[in-house]
Amino acid sequence: MRRLPEGGTRIDRSSDLQFSFDGRKLNAHKGDTIGSALAAAGVRVVSRSFKYHRPRGLLCCSGHCPNCLVQIGDEPNVRSCMRPVEEGMQVSSQNVWPSLRFDLLSLSRFASRFMPAGFYYKTFIRPKWLWPFYEHVLRNAAGLGLVDPKTPRGRYDKRYLHTDVVVAGGGPAGISAAHAAGARGASVLLVDENAELGGHLRFTSSTSDPKRAVVQRLRSELDQMQNVHVLANTSILGWYRHNWLAAETDNRLLKIRMGSLVAATGAFERPLQFDNNDLPGVMLGGAVLRLRHQFGVVAGTRALVVTANDDGWEVAADLRAAGVEVAAIVDERTASACASPHTVSLADEGVPIYFQHTVLKAIGAGEVTAAMIAQVAKGDEVDKTTCKRINCDLLVISVGWTPDTDLTHLAGGKTRYESDRAEMLPTELPAHLHVVGRAAGTHGLEAQLLEGAIAGQTAAHGLGFGARTDAGRVAELRQLKSQESKRSSSRVSVPAGMAKKRFVCLCEDVTEEDILSTIAEGYDSMQLLKRYSTVSMGPCQGKMCSMAAIQICARETGRSIPDTGTTTSRPPAAPVSLGALAGQEMEPVQLSPLHAWHLMNGGKTMVAGRWIRAEHYGDPVAEIKAVREAVGLIDVSSLGKLRLTGSGVPDLLQRVYINKWRKLGVGQSRYGVMCNDEGIVLDDGVCAHVGEDEWYMSTTSSGATGMYDWMQWWIQSGWGEGVHLTNVTEAFAAMNLAGPRTREVLRDLTDIDLSGDAFPYMATRNGEVAGVPCRLLRIGFTGELSYELHCPSGYAVSLWEALIAAGQAHGIKAFGVEAQRVLRLEKGHIIVGHDTDGLTDPIMANMEWAVKLDKTDFLGIRHLSRVAEHGPRDRLVGFKVPAGGAKPEEGMQIVAGDDEQTEVIGWVTSCRMSPTLGEIIGLCWLPSELGDRAGAEFKIHIDGRSQPARVWHGAFYDPEGTRLRI
Repeated sequence: MRRLPEGGTRIDRSSDLQFSFDGRKLNAHKGDTIGSALAAAGVRVVSRSFKYHRPRGLLCCSGHCPNCLVQIGDEPNVRSCMRPVEEGMQVSSQNVWPSLRFDLLSLSRFASRFMPAGFYYKTFIRPKWLWPFYEHVLRNAAGLGLVDPKTPRGRYDKRYLHTDVVVAGGGPAGISAAHAAGARGASVLLVDENAELGGHLRFTSSTSDPKRAVVQRLRSELDQMQNVHVLANTSILGWYRHNWLAAETDNRLLKIRMGSLVAATGAFERPLQFDNNDLPGVMLGGAVLRLRHQFGVVAGTRALVVTANDDGWEVAADLRAAGVEVAAIVDERTASACASPHTVSLADEGVPIYFQHTVLKAIGAGEVTAAMIAQVAKGDEVDKTTCKRINCDLLVISVGWTPDTDLTHLAGGKTRYESDRAEMLPTELPAHLHVVGRAAGTHGLEAQLLEGAIAGQTAAHGLGFGARTDAGRVAELRQLKSQESKRSSSRVSVPAGMAKKRFVCLCEDVTEEDILSTIAEGYDSMQLLKRYSTVSMGPCQGKMCSMAAIQICARETGRSIPDTGTTTSRPPAAPVSLGALAGQEMEPVQLSPLHAWHLMNGGKTMVAGRWIRAEHYGDPVAEIKAVREAVGLIDVSSLGKLRLTGSGVPDLLQRVYINKWRKLGVGQSRYGVMCNDEGIVLDDGVCAHVGEDEWYMSTTSSGATGMYDWMQWWIQSGWGEGVHLTNVTEAFAAMNLAGPRTREVLRDLTDIDLSGDAFPYMATRNGEVAGVPCRLLRIGFTGELSYELHCPSGYAVSLWEALIAAGQAHGIKAFGVEAQRVLRLEKGHIIVGHDTDGLTDPIMANMEWAVKLDKTDFLGIRHLSRVAEHGPRDRLVGFKVPAGGAKPEEGMQIVAGDDEQTEVIGWVTSCRMSPTLGEIIGLCWLPSELGDRAGAEFKIHIDGRSQPARVWHGAFYDPEGTRLRI
C-alpha cells in the first residue's frame, strides 16, 4: 500500500497530522480516516479476529465489517475506516496479547477442532463444580475492546425532530428523492452516514464525470431549499411503531417523527467464500476504489481481481490507471456474458484474463502473497484439477451485491429473492415506505435518479403536497430498469475439504464447516442456525454474511432460498454507543445545604435517591464508635419534610398511616408506616404534632416527592377536608446528634430543658440552638440518645459548625450514611425500598405491631386483615453468621437442599460486620415457617459454597432500648 502523488477528494495534502498506532508514530493528511492513513503507511494488519485471533486487514472500508475495529484511548470498537484522524490521536489494536503482530492468543487456532459451532453449549456444563473456572475464562475472553470504568461520563444529548419526509441515504437516488419532495413543498430530512453525499459516485467516478455533475447540480439545488435539511455523519438505528426513526449523530440521539420514509440505503458488496478468505490483502472492490479516489491510496502493487460482474472490470481498469500491476482478472462468467467495455483494452495491455474461473484460496502467512484459481465446470462447480497459482499482494473480490434492506424490514416492508440477480429485493411495502436505488436493485444512474424523483413526488403527494406522479414517468422508469444489464452475483460453490479455513462470518469466526455441522445437528432453520452458530450476531449484524449463510443452508438442505428464509432484522441497524442511547443526563441531583462542608472535610459522597450524601469521612468504623461511646453528627437534610395544617389532619393521618394518630398530643411524635390500598409498604417516617392544628411529617430521602403527590391525591379525593399540605423538604435542613454525650453538647447551646422528664423519648420541642431557630425531635434510629434538629436551610452551616465546635471536648465526629446503616442494622431497623420491595406488606416486614386493624378504615386494611388471618408466606428477619464465617453480600441467595439439587428460598437484603458486636449481622427474607423460628439455621450461597447462618429476632444491640431512652 502507498499514497499516490495526487488525487484524494477527501484529503487536504497541505495539512499534515500525526497520530500513533500501537505506539508507532504515523503521518496523515487532514480528511484521512484512521484506516486510510494506516493503509497509506503500509500497515496491512489492523486487528485480530474474535475467536481464533487471526490477522485481519481492511476489507470493505465502509464501516460494515469487523476487520477495522480499533481502540482510541478509552473508547473501544471504533470503526477505523470511518473515524477521521485527529492530531495526536492514540490508536491501539484490541483483542490481542501481547501485540498485534505477535498475538499468543492466536494459538487457539490449534484447538479449533475442539471448538465447533455450539461447543460452549456442550463443553461447559459438566462437571458442574468447574463452572466458576469456565465462567472466569469465558468472561476474560469475551468482547473485543476494553472499557475503563473510570472514564468520565461523556457529553450526550437528545433531540426531537419533526418532518414530512425522511430520505435515508444520500446517494444519487436519495438526493433525487429529497429534491423532488422538497420541490413539492414538503419538509424533508436527508440523512446519510457518510461525511459527504453522493453515494457510490464519490468513489466510482472522477469529479469531471458528466454523471457526477448531474448529481452535484441536484445537491447544490438542495442547499437552496429552505425546507430541505441534510444530516451527514448520521446513522439511522431503527424504525419504530407510529412511524418514527431513531438516529445518532455526534453523540446525539435523534428521535424523528415523520410522515413518509424513502429508503435509499444502497447495497453492500458481498465477500466470497474460499480458503483463507480473511487474510490481510483480501479486499472488496468498493474498498479499493474508496481508498484510491477519496484518499489517494492504492491497496497493493500487484492485484488479482476476482469478479462475477462488470464492476470487477471497472476496478481492474482503475487499478491499472493508478499504476498498479494487474496480475490477472478472474471472471466466473463466460466471455460472451461479460459486457464490460474494459475487456478489450485490458486484454490489449497484456492483462491475463481467465473466464469461467474463480479463486480457490488465498496464500500467505499473515498477508496475501499469492492465490490459487481454478476453472468453473458445469453446474457451477469448481474443477480442482485445473488449479493455477498467481502471485499477488492484493486480492480484489467483486462478485455481487446485497441490497441494504434492514430499514425496509424494520419499517414493515417485505422482500423476495430474485434468482437472476441472487439478491433479496423489496416487494410488499406499506404506504409510508418507498425503496429506491440500489436498495431496490436499481443500478443504472439514470434509473436511480428517476426512481428517486418518483418516490419523492409520491411521498410528498401522499402527505398533501403536489399532484400525483405522471404515469408516463413511471412507465419510463419501468423501461429503463428492464434495459439494465443483470448484475450477476456469484453462484459458484467452491468445494470443501481444502486445507485452510473458509470464513462465512468474519465477526464471529464462523466457518463454512461450522455452518455445515450446525445444519447436520438439525438446526437447519435460519433462525436456529443463526443462534446456534452465532453467524450474523457480531458487529456487522449480518451485512457481510447473512446472504452467504442463507445460500449455504439452501444448498445443503436442498431447499430454495425463498423456502430457506431469512433472519429477523432488529434495531439497532448501525453501531451505537450506550451513552448515545442514554442521551443527556436528565436526572437532577439535590444537594444538602451542608454539601460544601462535607467535601471540604473529607466526605466521600454517594447517591441516595436524588440526593448526594456523605457516605463516610474516611473511617466508618471510627464514626460508629463515636456514636456508641461519645457523640456523632450526621446530615439528614435529605429526609422529606411535609407541613400539614388544618383541623382535618388527624383524620387524614388515621387513614394514610397503618397506626393510630387521633390521640397524639401536641409536642409528641410517632413513627408511622404508609401503605397503598393493596397493603404494600410505600414509605415510613416520623410525624410530630407541633401545634394545635399543625403537624410536621418526615419521609424517606427518596420518598418526599412521591409521598407529597400521594397525600395530595387523597386530600383532593375528599379525605383532607380543611387540610393544607406543603412540601418544605428544601426549606429546612436537618441533622441528627446521637450518642451518650449528646446532652452535654446541646446544654451549652440551648435553653431548652433536655432532661428525660421534660423532653422524653419521641417528644418534640421548638427553640433556639446556638442562636438558630430549631425544631428538635427526640428519636432513636441509631439506638442511642439522639436529637434530630430541623432548622431553616440558610442557618444549616452555622448550626452544624456550632455543634461540631461544642462537641470537640466530648469526642464528636461527623458520621455518614455507611455508619448510619450499620448503626440502624444493629438495632434491627429496616430501610424501606432497600429491605422491602414492591410486594412487601408491613406484617411480612415484622412491623405488625404498627398495624392497627381495630381502626375503622385505612389504606390497605383489607389486604392486611387477610394476611393477619392466614399469616404471611415470607418474613423479613434478622440473622447472624457464626464466628469465622464469610460475610454475604446484599442480594445473595438463600438456598435449601444439597449440592446436586438446590432451591432458592430467600435472599439477603442488608448485611454488615458490626464493630460494636464483633459479629456479622443482617436482614433477610425467609419462608415464614423458617423465619418464625429464632435460632433456625439456613444456608446462604456465596461463591459456589454454602455459608451457614441463624435466624435472629429483634434488635441485635440493646434489645430493651434503654440507651435511647436515658
